[in-house]
Amino acid sequence: MNSPQPQGLLVLAATPMGRLDDASPRLREALATADVVAAEDTRRTRALASGLDVSIGGRVVSYYDQVEAQRTPALVDEVRSGATVLVVTDAGMPSVSDPGYRLVVACVEAGLAVTCLPGPSAVTTALAVSGLPVERFCFDGFAPRKSGQRKTWLAAYVEEARTAVFFEAPHRLAECLADAVEVLGPDRRAAVCRELTKTYEEVRRGTLAELVTWAGDGVRGEITVVLEGAVATEPEIDDLIARVERLVADGIRLKDACSKVASSTGASKRDLYEAVLAARQDQHAAQ
Repeated sequence: MNSPQPQGLLVLAATPMGRLDDASPRLREALATADVVAAEDTRRTRALASGLDVSIGGRVVSYYDQVEAQRTPALVDEVRSGATVLVVTDAGMPSVSDPGYRLVVACVEAGLAVTCLPGPSAVTTALAVSGLPVERFCFDGFAPRKSGQRKTWLAAYVEEARTAVFFEAPHRLAECLADAVEVLGPDRRAAVCRELTKTYEEVRRGTLAELVTWAGDGVRGEITVVLEGAVATEPEIDDLIARVERLVADGIRLKDACSKVASSTGASKRDLYEAVLAARQDQHAAQ
């Protein structure tokens, strides 16, 4: 009778962003017991373990952006053979703008077990201290480096109602905020969170215009930006009538067109229908 195949496990573990005492007991145990530790920076991971007074029990391999694709198959084979593979990055949660995503997908596709040890995350920490609505939010990684691409990227937030979180390099922050003022207007609120959980943590809250002035003097450290969502405005009735008429011109019945536009804007379907009829009568009378 064949022995059952050993069950391996892929473990993603969040690491402290600054303070060692933010490390969870489960992270300490995982560093000590994992068969393989896949680290974004092996030196920083060994320093983390030393600071936590933990001896890494397994083999340590580097797993950073440039080698992620190349080394993923071998790590999948380790899990398949029954090993516990621990993935850690320099700070925060693996796979969130850090290595880990490819390996998770590969293990899921192979039917292998994947779990996560929760812990520090710049995204949720910044949201919590931003002072902005956080019931609904989106995360957008790092802002594009070039101004033209960045403005196109920021244009997606013109009508985005959710609070948005993104990362930015300190030397590009002032330019990014200036582009945001141009695209989103000076009055959109935001929070710039610098060096979260570290000794020199700082959170600056204000309008984009105010934050541009502050950032102009230069900013250091790791930056997370939280951007207020767009505030819904009451649509102009003439614009809604025009949208209805465009749908009608495309072959949609008037009542169905009114229903479609009303449902997407929050307008009253009955009022919109009557407004379209009134506009048609006025147009006919003017001819």
